[in-house]
Order: sequence, then C-alpha cells, then structure tokens
Amino acid sequence: MLKWILILLIVAAVAGLLGMHSLAGAAMTGAKILIAIVLILFLLAVLGIFAIA
Repeated sequence: MLKWILILLIVAAVAGLLGMHSLAGAAMTGAKILIAIVLILFLLAVLGIFAIA
C-alpha cells in the first residue's frame, strides 16, 4: 500500500508541475485516503499489541 501512496504522490507532483491541477488534486486525494487507512491500521495494530501484552 505504501507503494501506491508513493506513486500517487509522484503523479500529483508531476501533474501539478505540468499544470494539470484537476489530475493533481485527484491523485493527492487518493494519496490522502490511503495514508489515512495506513495510519488507522497502524494504530489498531499498535493498540492490539499493547492490549495483548
């Protein structure tokens, strides 16, 4: 999933430099959603590990 986040961030940066702002915004929104999902999964894993210990 981290690979997809990096790909979307690169697409957003390149599209922003080339003036395609709608594509850059869409790629950035997708990256933000994936980052939020990764953070939630990480927090659930950390809290689950601490709850077991």
